Amino acid sequence: MPKNLEEAIHQAGSAVNLLWEAQTPPSVVPRLAPEFSNWRDEQLAWRTTAVIYDQSHHMVDLNLKGPDALRMIKDLAINSMKNFPVDKAKQFVAVNYDGYIIGDNILFHLDDDEYRAVGIPPSINWMHYHAATGDYDVEIRRDDSSAVREGAPELYRYQLQGPGAMEVLAEASGAEPPKLKFFNMTTVTIAGKPVRVLRHGMAGEPGVEIWGPWEDHEAVHGAIVAAGKHHGLVQVGARAYHTNALESGWLPRPLPAIYTDERLAHYRRWLDDNAYETISPLGGSFHSENIEDYYFTPHELGYGRIISLDHDFIGRQALENMSGEGARQKVTLVWNGDDVGKAYASMFQDEPGAKFINLPMALYDTFHFDRVEVDGKTVGLSTWTGYSANERAMLSLAVVDPEFAVPGTEVVVKWGEDTPSSKLQVEDHVQVEIRATVQPAPLTEYARTAYRS
Repeated sequence: MPKNLEEAIHQAGSAVNLLWEAQTPPSVVPRLAPEFSNWRDEQLAWRTTAVIYDQSHHMVDLNLKGPDALRMIKDLAINSMKNFPVDKAKQFVAVNYDGYIIGDNILFHLDDDEYRAVGIPPSINWMHYHAATGDYDVEIRRDDSSAVREGAPELYRYQLQGPGAMEVLAEASGAEPPKLKFFNMTTVTIAGKPVRVLRHGMAGEPGVEIWGPWEDHEAVHGAIVAAGKHHGLVQVGARAYHTNALESGWLPRPLPAIYTDERLAHYRRWLDDNAYETISPLGGSFHSENIEDYYFTPHELGYGRIISLDHDFIGRQALENMSGEGARQKVTLVWNGDDVGKAYASMFQDEPGAKFINLPMALYDTFHFDRVEVDGKTVGLSTWTGYSANERAMLSLAVVDPEFAVPGTEVVVKWGEDTPSSKLQVEDHVQVEIRATVQPAPLTEYARTAYRS
């Protein structure tokens, strides 16, 4: 049996074979109720009243403390770490030596020489590896997700979101809500407990992220839910949670660009046989024998604007030579309702129907790539796919060639595998074509323009 990612790739014959045939189910939110009311009402509430998301279980926390913590972060981040005082957060984005995306997370500056990275494993593992193996005076403390860790998390982490979120926070804390700029932090008191607060937002709506020690989670959560009864607060379950990215335009799971390049061989050996990057399934109607065809550049995901050359970092030279001009652009695809309805109807016929997973998310793998076509030619890739009750439509986040990124452009999404895999979660199905209309990402104007203010 392979002991690490590098050995697993060699045993499978290629990185594509390894991930295409991975038998692990797609990533979900562990230990959280699927629904508290029903997923449609939970989606609607983050646009109309207020919701609370429980983020305590599905992300990885990496605490970095020491005199070299910031130096290490700068060595990896494509974005500037200047103007990063205590009580501020930044999005951390990392690329490989050739400038392709490894992943991103939210990085909190908690105290002097202390930072905490929170996100899904790819960027966290990259940071952990360099902290553990590099020449840095930094202390590491890691808290894996509840899908991996036994026992309770170190911290609770909740999001209050929606038009009424600040009213809920005010009532729960008994004080006027703090007036914070985007990604700034402070401390408030809820149920007699000190609570850290980050001005943040998901699904393109205003809100805050709050956290504290796990032993306080029941008291804090209970106080928020009680305060929220007067403001229409709705708890969001695991089924609706991931759909908020469809509306906010953030692409959550790019394939980490680590499967090639001899300079990354030691890192692949550091990632064990059960690492996220080793066992997560790859699928969709797009299939290539070259794993690099699944990589994204920062420009394609909308991160070109944050690339900063005020410091040296892994991938800097490649990004200096990589022009964003002519790059594929991130868009939202609004799927044609008639075509989606026909695809669902096919499942009630005697012959195999279209491949759909239960709504609201419609992914049958962790790394998902569908062909986006115009006149039979592939012009982009569709990734994150699900249903929005707010838009009354199936949506997906995609990157497409710039000439097809104009809002209103008609394209076709190929749904279902035409290169069959043996994944247990892929039942017998027929591939279908679904028309879609290109729209901006984020989809809502507020999310594109105002909510970061």
